[in-house]
Amino acid sequence: FKNSARTVGDVLGKYHPHGDSACYEAMVLMAQPFSYRYPLVDGQGNWGAPDDPKSFAAMRYTESRLSKYAGLLL
Repeated sequence: FKNSARTVGDVLGKYHPHGDSACYEAMVLMAQPFSYRYPLVDGQGNWGAPDDPKSFAAMRYTESRLSKYAGLLL
């Protein structure tokens, strides 16, 4: 697992030089098992709850990696 702030920073530096909140919220949606049928991000930490999906922790408190589904897509 890598710190989510590191992942968001790499994406901002290489592909999307705009605000980090949109990038992190997109990653949160891909990590929530109740948002996608097949989650693309495997995460550790507080990624939100089904009754309040916006209750996720700040990116400095979460860790992530690609899920097996994302590996199949690549």
